[in-house]
Amino acid sequence: MAKTALIAGITGQDGYYLSRLLLEKGYQVAGLIPPQRCKSIEKLGEIAERIKVCNIELTDAPGLLSVVEQLQPDEIYNLAAPSFVPDSWNDPLGTLDLVTGTATRLLAGVRQVGIPARFYQASSSEMFGEVNCSPQDENTPFRPKNPYAAAKVHAHWTMVHHRQRYNLFACSGILFNHESPRRPPSFVTRKVTLAAASIKLGLGERLEIGNLDAKRDWGYAGDYVEAMWRMLQAEEPEDYVIGTGHLHTVRELVAAAFSCVDLDWEKYVTVNPRFFRPDEHFQLMANPVKAKQNLGWEPQVSFEMLIEKMVFKDLERLQREKD
Repeated sequence: MAKTALIAGITGQDGYYLSRLLLEKGYQVAGLIPPQRCKSIEKLGEIAERIKVCNIELTDAPGLLSVVEQLQPDEIYNLAAPSFVPDSWNDPLGTLDLVTGTATRLLAGVRQVGIPARFYQASSSEMFGEVNCSPQDENTPFRPKNPYAAAKVHAHWTMVHHRQRYNLFACSGILFNHESPRRPPSFVTRKVTLAAASIKLGLGERLEIGNLDAKRDWGYAGDYVEAMWRMLQAEEPEDYVIGTGHLHTVRELVAAAFSCVDLDWEKYVTVNPRFFRPDEHFQLMANPVKAKQNLGWEPQVSFEMLIEKMVFKDLERLQREKD
């Protein structure tokens, strides 16, 4: 029989790519979506009609328990989180409940129903925060610098405690920045690729950007969901750092994007201190050796390929709207 996967956060970027991957592998895929956001399933585009929608509040513990009991999923992926890290400062308690609360309620559901479901917790490189050494691996201490990261640390340890105390198959992917054409424009990668495409088509004139020297370990979301799946196919549940192991500056990002449309970026870009992040990280870079050794996972899409993919998709969208 086909396996069943239950996904919290299914309408986000990672939810889309993970759903697509699982459907290709023959899974039955179900997604948890709050009733007031039921129309957000449309974000999944061509695969939406193949998803079983469970309209449930992620704060509804009895409701989540009922869903787990009814579906008896083989795998559960908790991707639920605010999509934009800086927004967590506006609602720290809401962020904590969405991130840690959802993980706790789903893990409790697995334990109470008594099924052998395998659980994936979406952790984040933001948890490393103020690092003393680079790159970071699974043994690097967590020193979070914002409410989002703190909530992710809490959820991570909640997952670990359930694995240790209740012998659940639960694991965590500590993912570094992963992007795609499905990122909202609030993310710097999409902001840049959209601006390059807009200027090329005569729909925009300039790009205002923050710190050009800020660095990130950027990868492709489609590669990273493959790592999530592989973690749940392993013999033993373990936690993994997932990233490329390469840093690129925002300046390199901008140059790559404008190069895709044959424009000199320096003629169109203005630095605006308003976009600087006070909790900026400069040395967050993955050491994904464990994932390569244990899971056979390596990123397939390079930084340059990722930016090109995003720029060309934005060109396609804008041209379609223009016509």
